[in-house]
Amino acid sequence: MPMFSTRCVLVLLLSLGAVVLPAQTKDSFTPMALDSGFGRIDHSDPAMPPEEIIRRFAAKESEFKQALNHYTFRRVARVQTLDDEEHGKVDGEWFEIVDVVFEKDGRRSEHVVNAPASSLSRIQMTQSDMADIEHGYSFVLTTEEIAQYDVRYIGRQKVDEVGCYVFEVKPKVIEKKKRYFEGRVWVDDEDLQIVVSSGRMVPNGTRKGEADLHPPFMTWREQVDGHYWFPVYTKGEGILHFAGGHGFMGQEVHIRETVKYTDYKQYGSSARVLYQGEELEGPKKNSDAVKQKNSDEDEDDSSSSSSEKK
Repeated sequence: MPMFSTRCVLVLLLSLGAVVLPAQTKDSFTPMALDSGFGRIDHSDPAMPPEEIIRRFAAKESEFKQALNHYTFRRVARVQTLDDEEHGKVDGEWFEIVDVVFEKDGRRSEHVVNAPASSLSRIQMTQSDMADIEHGYSFVLTTEEIAQYDVRYIGRQKVDEVGCYVFEVKPKVIEKKKRYFEGRVWVDDEDLQIVVSSGRMVPNGTRKGEADLHPPFMTWREQVDGHYWFPVYTKGEGILHFAGGHGFMGQEVHIRETVKYTDYKQYGSSARVLYQGEELEGPKKNSDAVKQKNSDEDEDDSSSSSSEKK
């Protein structure tokens, strides 16, 4: 069986030269299904103008991004392919544990803790995959970046017990060598911070034999410092459709990706994270839904490991 690469986007982008692409419109996708924690959506107009909500939550996202730069954490990422003819049995896996830390000189860096040899055979991991795992899935929509996106108010919806504003987010243009988020974000209607994002990273490359395809994903955040919402769990899953070409057949690959972000710790005893001039204290919110998703993922990890034992 010929081996297909999920990602050859670098080749595609280099061939485009300085061309700026319009945001993708023809390439539709099925987003991650919403679970029972999402309530009914209310499409009525909010009391605050949507433009003001957008301005305020983007400012909060800028504050959060700055605060995150003072934290260390662990990122556990897993990419699996599933054989649907064998009832979803895992037939290939890439796995990596990384600690995001600070060096003695204060520089932030990533230390690989565990990275066994990949057993993926039907797809390959390349630069766009790593960019999504390292940055894209923990999408932050700051004041500095929001001008790159069209942001449209959808309505209000509860996520577990958290009241949220829902916005559709789409890049205005896609520039070479850049990754963008396309999908929806749920913004806490009190804290005005993103608590859930659901969509995909773009662009997708569709060049035959060099396709760069990515599944839809959903990222949940949780308060870990008493005020800011930090990414804690990402899950992406979907069927990637690879077109056939001269000398090779088309293929459909069921892929599942998970990323856990844990052990957030503020760097340095002298470093303080401030919000509106006040030092942040202990956590005030915790998501039972995120705990359940992590628990379910632990069970998935155990079952997938068992299924791959010889």
